[in-house]
Amino acid sequence: MSYGDAMNARVRSEERRAEIVRAALEVIAERGYRGASLGAVAERVGLTQQGLLHYFPTKDALLVAVLKERDQWDAVPGTRWRIDLLASLVEYNAMRPGIIQTFSALLGESVTEGHPARDYFSRRYVEVRASMAEVLRTEYGDRLPNSLTPERTAPLLVAVMDGLQYQWLLDPESVDMPGAFRDFLSLLGERPD
Repeated sequence: MSYGDAMNARVRSEERRAEIVRAALEVIAERGYRGASLGAVAERVGLTQQGLLHYFPTKDALLVAVLKERDQWDAVPGTRWRIDLLASLVEYNAMRPGIIQTFSALLGESVTEGHPARDYFSRRYVEVRASMAEVLRTEYGDRLPNSLTPERTAPLLVAVMDGLQYQWLLDPESVDMPGAFRDFLSLLGERPD
């Protein structure tokens, strides 16, 4: 096999993996992780279950790929999060209900003992709370106008973001997720100039 043929095969394999991850996102959003089967994902992409196992040897490996893909969409390359970027992320999330539904379904299921995403979400929340505390410290210093520290406020910020997602998914006509998030930010108090 020539170098060019090997590169083409690798590109096709990566494209196929990406297609499988997108299909897994859809199936998990519809059925939850426990209700999603490798067979259902394989069927969506025109593979047999055995063919899918060539790309992802286990359902857990596919789940990890789905979670990593989702995190890539929210990454801010070469910079750090800022309050205004968080508000933009909430607006962006309102344009991608399928991704938010998948994330929410996996998050909800992950609190059960033995769920393969439990460790992932536990680690993710430690990192997200630390990141949000840093965002708040950059914006407000060591104390917010409401007298709370960034570390005390960070879990509240994360809870509002995730909680709004659940409410919005259940009733998108009644819950203005971006507007409600902006309202929450106003409760934090004025940022110093």
